[in-house]
Amino acid sequence: MFKLIRITTVPESLSGLLKGQLKYMSENGFEVIGVSSPGERLYEVTKEQGVKAVAINMTRTISLLKDFKALVLLIRLFHKEKPDIVHTHTPKAGTLGMIAAWLVRVPHRLHTVAGLPLLEATGRKRRLLDIVERITYACATGVYPNSIGLQSIILKNNYASKEKLKVIGNGSSNGIDTSEFNPSLVPRETCTQLRHQLGVANEDFVFLFVGRIVTDKGVNELAEAFELVNKRFPNTHLIIVGRRENHLDPLKPGTEKIIESHPNIHAVGFKRNIIDYFAAADVLVFPSYREGFPNVVMQAAAMQLNAIVSDINGCNEIIKHGENGWLIPTKDIVSLQERMEWCVENCEQSKQMALKSRCFMQSDYERSYVWSEILKEYKSLLKYRN
Repeated sequence: MFKLIRITTVPESLSGLLKGQLKYMSENGFEVIGVSSPGERLYEVTKEQGVKAVAINMTRTISLLKDFKALVLLIRLFHKEKPDIVHTHTPKAGTLGMIAAWLVRVPHRLHTVAGLPLLEATGRKRRLLDIVERITYACATGVYPNSIGLQSIILKNNYASKEKLKVIGNGSSNGIDTSEFNPSLVPRETCTQLRHQLGVANEDFVFLFVGRIVTDKGVNELAEAFELVNKRFPNTHLIIVGRRENHLDPLKPGTEKIIESHPNIHAVGFKRNIIDYFAAADVLVFPSYREGFPNVVMQAAAMQLNAIVSDINGCNEIIKHGENGWLIPTKDIVSLQERMEWCVENCEQSKQMALKSRCFMQSDYERSYVWSEILKEYKSLLKYRN
């Protein structure tokens, strides 16, 4: 049996963003080990996916001492387990995992790129992150951007050669389970109850944001645009679902004030029953600055929810402008406001646009298809080696 080690920086990525994938690989010929920072979600990997999990503390920020310690622990783990494949996700896990796997000479060193945080960096920080990115890709035997647009960005910045890059399937790291994200599963009473808990009437119009509450996700622009929309349409509401990460990428003080004080903005934190929020909303608004292949937009599409998203890689591979949603420039409050107001004024047409998205998710991004394509890639690499 071949041995596969999958690594992410934080356990939420291992248990959430790769939900079910580790179990699938273990049922198809692999001994799978999941590695991430310690936390309750890491134990969920063992419980829910039935694979071994190893805790190695990795920080999302630069910390030379902690990073060196994590690197040593990864090297020890690889020496002990002798994996055939090490497959990493997220920036820090990618850098440390690929360096350690290269030093131990793991035969297949794979890194999935699901976004490039460095694209928003400038000056010395950007130059440093560019170097780190190139080191990560140099240590890898295969680099897998999870969108076509992301592959183009990597080539444009000369991070890796074209021969080392491959987009698996049509993109995405884990696909979408359309049997779970299905609007027919949420009773109308659930939507009504959720709205009423937040003080939202059935006839009110609800915009929904789902994601990390940080500057990079466009939350500053979203709060300002919604304020303007709400002045014209007082029956509009904005629900914000997600964790705050003020220590990594804080919002502007003015944005914090708007979110805290506006009676029609409802910041509800992280929610596991996210399907209910999609079902209770009218439009997803996702003005992110950068993405790989965003799960949130796939989830909204599967839930037949119209979407206003940034015209960036990943987002513009799911949403076709004017067909099943709207594309707007990043950091453009005016464009965002205009599209939000259009959706309120053209509510029925907005709903019709969203109906096209679910079939697209089922044909091109169904989770089972993405998993089978990744498994096919693993097997082809191991067959070539043998």
